Amino acid sequence: MKKAWWQSRTLRFNAALAVLAALEASSGALQALLPVDFWHALSVLLAVGNALLRVITKQPIGKRCE
Repeated sequence: MKKAWWQSRTLRFNAALAVLAALEASSGALQALLPVDFWHALSVLLAVGNALLRVITKQPIGKRCE
């Protein structure tokens, strides 16, 4: 059975990181508060997080067939 897009941990994870990146790009406010290597660590976290979530994913995303 397929799940709705908002039930996807992978999409929520990516959305949270996209919001963080957009906030920083638009305001520049986070850069002063975060360590120098934060964005490098974030890119590694994104890659590892997506890989782990892909491994544990069991259901596809799409229209529900009920």
